[in-house]
Amino acid sequence: MPALSSKELAYADLIDWNRLARTPGVGGKTFRGLLQRFGAAGEAIAHQAEWGGRQKGAEVQKPAAAEQEFAAAQKAGLHYLRLNDPCYPAPLAALDDAPPLLLIKGNPEALKTPLIAIVGARNATINGRKFAKVLAADLAKAGYGVISGMARGIDGAAHEGALTAGVTVAVLAGGTDVIYPPEHRDLHQRIAETGAVISEMPPGTEPQAAFFPRRNRLISGASQGVVVVEATPRSGSLITARFAAEQGRDVFAVPGSPLDPRAHGPNGLIRDGAVLIQSADDIIQELQSLRAISTNISSASPGRDQVPDIKEEIEVGDIRRRIEAALGATPAAVDELVRQCQVSPAVLATILLELELAGRLERLPGNRVALIGTV
Repeated sequence: MPALSSKELAYADLIDWNRLARTPGVGGKTFRGLLQRFGAAGEAIAHQAEWGGRQKGAEVQKPAAAEQEFAAAQKAGLHYLRLNDPCYPAPLAALDDAPPLLLIKGNPEALKTPLIAIVGARNATINGRKFAKVLAADLAKAGYGVISGMARGIDGAAHEGALTAGVTVAVLAGGTDVIYPPEHRDLHQRIAETGAVISEMPPGTEPQAAFFPRRNRLISGASQGVVVVEATPRSGSLITARFAAEQGRDVFAVPGSPLDPRAHGPNGLIRDGAVLIQSADDIIQELQSLRAISTNISSASPGRDQVPDIKEEIEVGDIRRRIEAALGATPAAVDELVRQCQVSPAVLATILLELELAGRLERLPGNRVALIGTV
């Protein structure tokens, strides 16, 4: 039997990835664990009897179904982006439950751009849409990409603004080839021409209510921060903001009148510790400040030949002490620490990681943490 060509081997491996990723009960964490254990998706499938747990009896997708999906993707002009692809969004890949596969229409290189999410109400006000559009354009001019969900209202305005000056990425709840809402057909095409439209769903999947939280988690996970412009208290935009906080992303909110229900969401986020913003500069300055603190923390080591900035050192030390003082043996919710310590989620995540690497912190279900060895 002749050896397979490199192209044939790559295709066979992609089919195995697809089969494993579409297996019921195999989410992002399980997929990574299986790859680490068996080395390749095909090997994991071949050794399914050794998986253990509830996935043991799950039926792996048949090769024919994976091949049919691949053919449908090709016909729709889509291509697959695997978790180990250099164009897979780096912030998203850093999450242990990141989707193993994304389907993309457009330019994969767009996903290397640092992304800021802008989300908000579908029934947005005229001023809300105008602000989102201007904010997105200004962020794009500054070199950031804008990521959103291509919904009516704030999402659509943010995409439109970004298109005037740079890159935008749309994340869909259905298949990448399924245009929703229908009136955004032209927007869908224009985004794909210069940016990217992505989804974790197979081609042809119609959007359903249960899929939107998964889409929102992708939006926040691929971003460096999430901006909420207008949102009611029970909106999907606040779900995105909650995911962002859990993922260690910064949360920004645009204040509004207490008389408008669409301002209740962002106003509540500000009350709970989100960064109040009135322009793109507010976002950019906050992100630059966080990068400076993070760099200072990661580069601090004995024996360096440089003289540390005393002011920065005191500031970082004060933040670290504040966080450690708020922790104890009793589990504490991460979002509550953000409020108590009055720090951004990104800074808190950096210091919690320091403590975890030092063996002083354990992570618990429900996005809670506790110090180890305290009484």
